Amino acid sequence: MLTTVMNLGNLLTQVARRHPEEPGFITPAKTHTWAEINRRVDAVCTALRERGVKKGDKILVHSRNNLPLFESAYVAFKLGAVWVPTNFRVAPPEAAYLGKSSGARVMIYDYGFEHYVDVVRDASAALEMVVALGEPRNGELGYEELASAGTAPFESEEVDRDDPLWFFYTSGTTGYPKAGTLTHGQMAFVVTNHLADLMPGIDYRSRSLVVAPLSHGAGIHAIVNTARGAASVLPGSEKMDPEEIWTLVEKHRVDNMFTVPTIVKMLTEHDAVDRYDHSSLKFVIYAGAPMYRTDQKQALRKLGRVLVQYYGLGEVTGNITVLPPSMHEEDDEAPNCRVGTCGYPRTGIELAIFDDDGKRLQAHETGEICVRGPAVMLGYDNNPEANAKAFKHGWFHTGDLGHLDREGFLYITGRSSDMYISGGSNVYPREVEEALLTHEGVHEVAVLGMPDPKWGELGVAVIVRKPESEVTPDELIQHLDGKLARYKWPRHVVFWDALPKSAYGKITKKDVLAQLAQEWETRCIDHGARA
Repeated sequence: MLTTVMNLGNLLTQVARRHPEEPGFITPAKTHTWAEINRRVDAVCTALRERGVKKGDKILVHSRNNLPLFESAYVAFKLGAVWVPTNFRVAPPEAAYLGKSSGARVMIYDYGFEHYVDVVRDASAALEMVVALGEPRNGELGYEELASAGTAPFESEEVDRDDPLWFFYTSGTTGYPKAGTLTHGQMAFVVTNHLADLMPGIDYRSRSLVVAPLSHGAGIHAIVNTARGAASVLPGSEKMDPEEIWTLVEKHRVDNMFTVPTIVKMLTEHDAVDRYDHSSLKFVIYAGAPMYRTDQKQALRKLGRVLVQYYGLGEVTGNITVLPPSMHEEDDEAPNCRVGTCGYPRTGIELAIFDDDGKRLQAHETGEICVRGPAVMLGYDNNPEANAKAFKHGWFHTGDLGHLDREGFLYITGRSSDMYISGGSNVYPREVEEALLTHEGVHEVAVLGMPDPKWGELGVAVIVRKPESEVTPDELIQHLDGKLARYKWPRHVVFWDALPKSAYGKITKKDVLAQLAQEWETRCIDHGARA
């Protein structure tokens, strides 16, 4: 039986009625009110509906962070269409794959990305309509012309709970990205859960700083802020500029932001953090990867107890665990401190740890992290094989390894694909990386298993040293003495100038592995070798 629910696009309609003249989207050039944004969205919806865009159509959006990207989500939602945003930093062939695999009928693109439209059109016969944010080419529509064409309210499409509204593509760590299907009913729960567990008490006077692409996690965060009328503040620079970020925090009295650990690290290690007033901050939310303990302590020293960690995947829309500010302590021995945990289950979410045979494991036993609850996606679009693998035994399988303690707090060991077996023993890179990062000379680290004829696999630590640091491989290996069992110690240490990162700021292990494999084949890595 189908259950009719509110069209999620009506979050914008509602806030525009409650707070029409309050700021909704703030850029360096202009402040846009909620009423203005809603009028523009309704005008675009009307224009696209008149041109035949209907419920279920896919709308591919390739754009930098800007007002039209923010608006395009609500355009898709109100039409009953499916929003398919890309990260604008993906390569043209990647965008072509997203266009083809989603079956996008409409594409909205930012200026300078005309060649992306061309490759999507070449790859997919489904693409019929193109909307340009800049100057439209022959046969294309101009977004600004559509947005300014009318003032009549648009009646949002009637939707059911499981009607899709967003194809949230995975990062594609193995193979091609998969489209997680987010729905109107599921996302209504996600918004409510984020407000309850991550940012309790925000309202129309709150301000949220956008420091990550709106195409993914930051887009979820922006929708949550919209639900309470909190304006999104957009930096002027496309690149992360800590000076600008802290200027905006002070100027707009920003109280919340969505980040990843590498962004928090960058912002709190920059000297600008000490030159601007950031006392307005209440919720600095970090996700996408666990934060190393040394980076946590640095952020707590600089910002106070404002950190909020959540663990979650796109497939569960971030809703797996939360570690609130009250449980972030600088002192490892503080009564409320939980070193190493990513928190407890989110409201309405259940966690379990399973072994490979589907047996539910007990506290402190390591296995695959599995989850169930209303935040879990409907499934991967048009991918029955992936769905069968992901939804075994009535639970969604994350592919991450970890354990629960007796009070239900989750500890992540790493990705199942990251674990390596050396001399018959399982080694989880995460705990090795944590130990290496406690050395004062280490800035970043990635530990991987590489093939070895004697041990099967052995650990290699790829290290980025802090400026002026001259730490040696031998010193780093000795640093692990007393911190980790010897079988977990990496057998080799190599130094790189930087680690490859995704467009979202996360270290990409697959790229580290690919680069390391080339070195492995061309020369024997003998730095810090251990028998």
